[in-house]
Amino acid sequence: MLLGSLAGTPRVVVGGNFATPWHALAVLDAAIDEYALFALNAQPGLPDRDGVTPETPFTGAGMRGHSRLRYFPCRLSLVPALLREVLPPDVVLVHTSTPVNGTVSLGTEVNILPAAIEAARARGGLIIAQLNPHMPYTYGDAVLPQDQIDYAIEVEAPLASPVPRQPTEISRTIGDRVAALVPDGATVQAGIGAVPDSVLAALAERRGLGVWSEMFSDGVLALEKVGALDPNIHVTASFAFGSAELYDWIDRNPRIQLLRTEKTNDPSLIARKPKLVSVNTALQVDLFEQANASWVHGGIYSGFGGQPDFVVGALHSPGGHAIIALPSWHAKANVSTIVPRLTSSATSFQHSYVVSEHGTAMIWGHDSVGQAEQIIENVAHPSVRSELRAAGRDLGIRLR
Repeated sequence: MLLGSLAGTPRVVVGGNFATPWHALAVLDAAIDEYALFALNAQPGLPDRDGVTPETPFTGAGMRGHSRLRYFPCRLSLVPALLREVLPPDVVLVHTSTPVNGTVSLGTEVNILPAAIEAARARGGLIIAQLNPHMPYTYGDAVLPQDQIDYAIEVEAPLASPVPRQPTEISRTIGDRVAALVPDGATVQAGIGAVPDSVLAALAERRGLGVWSEMFSDGVLALEKVGALDPNIHVTASFAFGSAELYDWIDRNPRIQLLRTEKTNDPSLIARKPKLVSVNTALQVDLFEQANASWVHGGIYSGFGGQPDFVVGALHSPGGHAIIALPSWHAKANVSTIVPRLTSSATSFQHSYVVSEHGTAMIWGHDSVGQAEQIIENVAHPSVRSELRAAGRDLGIRLR
């Protein structure tokens, strides 16, 4: 038996994010009593009944807090190997465009799906497609020959979009601080959240930017509209989600290149991009400069995702930087996001900068004491700086 397998239980891999083929999944759920359901960043609406075991390396709102969840800690770049070696699928459900010249496109969600399809094919599994005229036809590794599909279901339905996030004064301030670290001609990777969105909005005056990211949304379209992007460089990512306007923009757009995760998130390929600036956020950063973007109150909130892949790649990029940007205070929980020491596992560490609304901590090149000093004085909320300094001394950091 393979290490991660559930004995005798078929495994179904389904597209996640905002590209889940809901109708095809409902048909399959009605036909199979018991199965493992594997998805990345699953949204609400997945089958939730006895017999269905959710599995993921990145927990979205549709799986978060689920009592039967099997969470597999894994960098996004290595999820294809996880499916090939440990969690082989029996069925893969994909949401595609309608056929064009003997092919369909995976559209907005390439991600791990090519690897899942190959792993299923290797063991005689099934590939089931939900064909939708509203799914954009995108290029790169999104293109799938029709003969790779065993069964197809035709469904006409608009694509889902995330609820728009309104920027706050704090996120705009952080965005401006981060943008000051991004030069003209940089290649940008931005993660998911209000802070990365605000960073992209603050880059409107830059010119010659490239995009190499695991995902992108409407912030990249906004940069295209104002002429910030280099028109001679592909916008490269592994998946996308956003507004109907975004979906229209990427449809049959030769400048958009959606590649499989093994490529977009390969640190060695990321490192080849000069001046690659990686911008990600976190739930907590501690005085040892470790970032937690995955765990809340001892439970899994999301997962590693692509953050560690891009942090490593950006640090090796000529002129590149790895930035963690976050508010200094968690308003809902009414606690500092800068803590003496993480009590959960770290998602990433050793960044170039940590940025909050209060300032920018320069991490690279400082010793461990200097890093902690930078974080306390420039990133932490003023109300907790004395407390952090005392806690740091108790942890053996020789703070002044």
